Amino acid sequence: MSILFDRITLIGIGLIGSSIARDIKELCLAGELVISTRSEATLQRAEELGLGDRYVTSAAEAVKDADLIIVSVPVGSSGAVAEQIAPNLKAGAILTDVGSTKASVMAQMAPHVPEGVHFIPGHPLAGTEKSGPDAGFAGLFKGRWCIFTPLPDTDPVALGRLRGFWDALGSRIDEMDPQHHDKVLAIVSHLPHIIAYNIVGTADDLETVTESEVIKYSASGFRDFTRLAASDPTMWRDVCLHNKDAILEMLARFSEDLASLQRAIRWGEGDKLFELFSRTRTIRRSIVEAGQDVDAPDFGRHALDPKA
Repeated sequence: MSILFDRITLIGIGLIGSSIARDIKELCLAGELVISTRSEATLQRAEELGLGDRYVTSAAEAVKDADLIIVSVPVGSSGAVAEQIAPNLKAGAILTDVGSTKASVMAQMAPHVPEGVHFIPGHPLAGTEKSGPDAGFAGLFKGRWCIFTPLPDTDPVALGRLRGFWDALGSRIDEMDPQHHDKVLAIVSHLPHIIAYNIVGTADDLETVTESEVIKYSASGFRDFTRLAASDPTMWRDVCLHNKDAILEMLARFSEDLASLQRAIRWGEGDKLFELFSRTRTIRRSIVEAGQDVDAPDFGRHALDPKA
């Protein structure tokens, strides 16, 4: 693989950032890879892991002369990062992000982007429940979707270069408007995580079931909910605050469907229950057939992540 950018800067080095760093190094996609994060301890760990070529705590310093800047921070911090780095972004640089909410990130970042800098919001749909620089691994993005939500006046050459970067990481690429992205992600990602957090919280609150019983007798259903509920709390707090309209709409629809399910169980409507469970099982099979997971008892997490 040939060098795509002379200098790439990664701001944030958690699961996604460190996985991007590993792919960049493994595929030799950058002449120099600069890593920045506010935490000195995290930055030191990234250096111990050999994730980059240069390490700085100042995001503003890190972006100097960078050709590609990838912001990988909780979505609530996107605006502050954009404001910090704006004075040092060079003309012609490509600025992108990996946030799972797009309308809010665009509203936060766009006002700070200088003229001549190509701001192209992005979102790779990949990850695990783990966090931090040790959580990343090469190949995380292979076969996974990366969605761009380009601005109307986005330069096609810059967009093509960013597409080439994610293509090199093995991603499948799509484009959509930010509002549609946020609605889609509300149902396929945000709502499942919220439900998982809530179910695990409910189990923790039960006075008639001890915590040791919840842990000891965790069947596959509860076990897999706890996997989602182990995700980074800062990230998911920000997701809820920055995609609240779409999330609230999906929660309302879910509540209506849940009420219908309650009625079917209460009145012993077996045909309705069977139809629902059959329909949803078909969706699960379609996800496996689409290559977005594997049909294994652990949902393929060990197959995807050798460190799991």
